[in-house]
Amino acid sequence: MNRLFDRIFGSTVDAPLLVTFLILLLSGAALLGYYDPDRVTSLLKPRAEMEAVPEPAPPQPKDDKQKTEIVDETPKPKPQPQIPDVDTVSLTDSDVILVVKSKQFFTPEGAAAIRDVVAQLDALPYVRDILWMDRAPVLNQFGFRESLFPKARASQRQFDEAREAAVNHPLIGGQLLSRDGETILLLIKFDWLFVTDDADCTENLKLTAAQAASKYEDVDFEYMVTGKVPSYLTFMESQEKNRFKYQMIGYGTILAMAMILFRGFRAVLIVSLAPAIGVFWTLGILHYFNFQDNPFNDIILPVLLSLVGLTDGVHLMVEIRKLRSQGRDVRDAARTGICRVGLACALTSITTAIGFGSLSLAHHEIVREFGICCVIGVLLTFLSVVLTIPLLCSTRLGRNIHKGHEKGLIDRNLNRISGLITFILNRSKGFAWAAIACTILFSMISLTLRPDERRANALPQHSEAVLAIKHMDEAFGGLEMSSVRINWDDQIDSDSPEVLTVIMQIDDLLDAEPLIGSPISIRNFIDVLPGSGEPHDRMPLLQLLPASLKRAFYEPERQRAEVNFRVQDLGIARYGPVFERIEAGLEKIQAEHPHFNFDLSGSAVWRWENLYQIVIDLAASLGSATFIIFLVLAVAYRSLRIGLISIVPNLFPLAVTGTFLVIYGQSLEIASVCAFTVCLGIAVDDTIHFLTRYREESRRKPQNAAIAHAFTETGTALIMTTIVLLVGFTTVLLSDMRDQRIFAAMGALTIGSALFADLIFLPALLSYFMKDFHEEESTELLEPDKDESELSPVSTAERTR
Repeated sequence: MNRLFDRIFGSTVDAPLLVTFLILLLSGAALLGYYDPDRVTSLLKPRAEMEAVPEPAPPQPKDDKQKTEIVDETPKPKPQPQIPDVDTVSLTDSDVILVVKSKQFFTPEGAAAIRDVVAQLDALPYVRDILWMDRAPVLNQFGFRESLFPKARASQRQFDEAREAAVNHPLIGGQLLSRDGETILLLIKFDWLFVTDDADCTENLKLTAAQAASKYEDVDFEYMVTGKVPSYLTFMESQEKNRFKYQMIGYGTILAMAMILFRGFRAVLIVSLAPAIGVFWTLGILHYFNFQDNPFNDIILPVLLSLVGLTDGVHLMVEIRKLRSQGRDVRDAARTGICRVGLACALTSITTAIGFGSLSLAHHEIVREFGICCVIGVLLTFLSVVLTIPLLCSTRLGRNIHKGHEKGLIDRNLNRISGLITFILNRSKGFAWAAIACTILFSMISLTLRPDERRANALPQHSEAVLAIKHMDEAFGGLEMSSVRINWDDQIDSDSPEVLTVIMQIDDLLDAEPLIGSPISIRNFIDVLPGSGEPHDRMPLLQLLPASLKRAFYEPERQRAEVNFRVQDLGIARYGPVFERIEAGLEKIQAEHPHFNFDLSGSAVWRWENLYQIVIDLAASLGSATFIIFLVLAVAYRSLRIGLISIVPNLFPLAVTGTFLVIYGQSLEIASVCAFTVCLGIAVDDTIHFLTRYREESRRKPQNAAIAHAFTETGTALIMTTIVLLVGFTTVLLSDMRDQRIFAAMGALTIGSALFADLIFLPALLSYFMKDFHEEESTELLEPDKDESELSPVSTAERTR
């Protein structure tokens, strides 16, 4: 494998024109992807199928006699009842929810101000409809519209009575008006043909409302926008703002750290240029797959790929600088460097791609896409590193890259900790078993993590959309709506009192749950109509309800009804026991009414039902990645024992991170699944570089001497790459997106733990568990009477190659 790799990538120095052509070709493909990807994708689309030839019409009879002989024996379908075309009231299909807070709604000036606000919003050309409390359907039996606000000259007592009536109105109290009467919701629908700017959906609405209310000096209104459109715009705006800002912060910090560590401008330039080219290629190529809008691709992916590419680049540059400082010319140093560490870089890229690629097994589409994007990015970044760095190092730019090598911050201080490796190797048994015990203990603690998900986590934590969601939770019992859908069979008449009985039982079941907000059904409207009595007496009152209101919750032609309720954004895991109790209650009601079927539905219910899919995704991705990585390492090093040993230092960092999440009361989320899998792919890189150098040294040195030499040879690069990775992940902690901060914190903790495991635990594991294996291998590979000092530099270099 070494020789094959040497022939392929060693030619990057010997065939500079070919390498330059490949770099330009990939750069051109990426550039085209940025500006016009359809030019390529359109060529790959299959041609439109030829229009199907219509079948000939059946022969028509030629005379009346023939007509009488043709009989249509097709069974006639049962006629369906005609469904009225009614525009029903909906609390869930608005584009924007304008939240208005004030304590003065039920005062003469406050009532006039809120009416004026609605009138000015209605006048906007792109506002199609506004549903608010003063436009609720009429509930009186005569159909006369009554304003919920008294006239301006009314007394305060009349306004207080109006406030109480509004709060008790089934469609207003807890739905359009908070129970304390201090928050009004304006549910706005747009005519999208006239929407010309994103601000029309957010800031312009608030500005129009504020200008309308400014005429009333003593009125104090506060506005917030939320709902489907503002939440989406907030997310996209944050992505656009963070995309450039944090990438520049991350790249600038990494560049500064590289300058401090390398102490040489040319070395830093070459090492930084390679991953930058890889990121450029990746983001351009992703446009061909239409993956550019994935939320993780704006900040996480570029920084992640730059860090992955930088780690391989640092290992390669450290080796080339050492060779140049030993007197090798630029071409020989570049060729020998890629041959020495190139295979390790290839293995790290393969294992990292495996770790990232395991995300494609996830249930969530965003996570699957992110995994595919990472695999594409890792492979392109690897090509960039192995093509760019040797090529540049073999040119005039690489003549003085070794200058400053002797002043390296880590190189000068690494010998000071050389006593640490001696201490570890002398006590390898204790450290080896401690590594295994700690990994098992922390893994067991990590298994106590429980999944959870909140909608607000995908938005900036201090954004107006999130603040509005929190206020809706407090004032209305939640922004998100779910429902219990009720169906009955033909044995039940749609006007049967049993329908109302079932709805009442479900309504009582929901009302008994403190976390369920404001259940609403036809039962609420029947209760406010005049009269009293049992369901069989109250059911005929349905005919008095307006069609737009009745059919929003009851459709007799389709034999269905529903009870809606609100859900707070407290974390869907808190609703697990609640939904379980509701489902158990529904089963009891169904047992009493066998002709009815119930379905607990809604986005919150769907997220609860699929909550443990997060755990399944994590187990599938980590399990498959761990097994494949173990298999790759065992095959690459031709040692099952090394494959098994490598599991401990790679699982230990993940176990430490999981334990950290448990201690700080965090839950397992989608971002956590991505972080665990990505960190496994990165953590294994250092292990591979250490093991590769150990295998080379073990062919000509005793066991502990080979481990110690591998420690000193790779220690500089391992520490440098870890510092750069920590700095890179730390910059993402500045993001205002919680998911991105969680990802970065987990990444930094995992990478730091991985360095500890590779420099402390891995040497002890190799010393203790590879002792017998090393003795057998050494007998076969080394002549007993030939010491390493007798080997010439040429033969040593040849063995290394």
